[in-house]
Amino acid sequence: MSKMLDEIRQQPEALSKTLKQEWKGIEKLKLQFESYPPRLIVLAARGTSDNAAQFGRYLLEYLTGIPVSLAAPSLYTLYGAKFDLEDALVVGISQSGESTDTNIVLERAKESGAFTLGVTNEADSTLAKLGHATILVRAGKEKSVAATKTYTGQLMAMYMLAYALGANLKLKDLEGLPALAEKALKLEPQVAALAGRYRFMQHAVVVGRGLNYANAFEFALKLMETCYVIAERFSSADLLHGPIAMVDPHFPAFLFAPSGVTWNPISELLDRLDGTTHESLIITDKSNKAAYDSNRRAFRIPAAIPELFTPIPYIIPGQLFAAYLATEKGFNPDQPRSLTKVTQNL
Repeated sequence: MSKMLDEIRQQPEALSKTLKQEWKGIEKLKLQFESYPPRLIVLAARGTSDNAAQFGRYLLEYLTGIPVSLAAPSLYTLYGAKFDLEDALVVGISQSGESTDTNIVLERAKESGAFTLGVTNEADSTLAKLGHATILVRAGKEKSVAATKTYTGQLMAMYMLAYALGANLKLKDLEGLPALAEKALKLEPQVAALAGRYRFMQHAVVVGRGLNYANAFEFALKLMETCYVIAERFSSADLLHGPIAMVDPHFPAFLFAPSGVTWNPISELLDRLDGTTHESLIITDKSNKAAYDSNRRAFRIPAAIPELFTPIPYIIPGQLFAAYLATEKGFNPDQPRSLTKVTQNL
């Protein structure tokens, strides 16, 4: 059995530990932000952590109304750009805490007057010691190169940060997320059975919108790094602005399809895709009756999930699919070629 699969299954426990062990610190952060509210939030990350940052951008702007920017680390490391970050919150997100350029962004931000926060899985890392405060992802050691439990742990950290910044979230809301992850894991037999159908897939498109836009990037990344599939990722709106022309009957499409405000544009895109590809697979749940009653191939999580809380459970079928598809293709998902667990670059 791959380490990747084992770590995917550990996510409910990791999420629960992260919430329980970090909540006291989150309440302290809440007091900090009540006294000194940030005028701007900047999120810095690379790789899978950058996908978590993309989720953070949507979540934090939506729930707090504070403008959020994704940092371009090269502006700091290569161009030496200077920024006025007085009264800003700058967050570095890194599984290992040793991403050189992410750490440099945090270091320079601190010098520029920002309040800095590190989000990492490693308590003894450079990042954990660099910021004014830290949210530790309590996922335990991640041995597979492909990040899974640290990604969902980082999403949990973004929910917790939103609460600290004054979002209308309650502890009870977040305590339900590990159980939703458990529900998503019940799809594993179905995912394993279906993975063989895609054994010869060489390219695909992955689509999300709003809060699940980041999951489109993360699912595509897992397909690329573990299965060597060329996976393009788009919002439903961007795909319609030209790239849909590349989709043909041999180009599978994977779509995140929660109920809520993003369903109508996703549904309209599905109708368009029906005329271009034989393979559309949606990730959804019981609350989306329209998607649930359709004849399209789907991974349906056996729970009714409000859209706000879908991103963590929705990525789990994607993670499982990548792990099983890699094995079907004869690859080791724990050791993708040319990759190491920690990537350091400027």
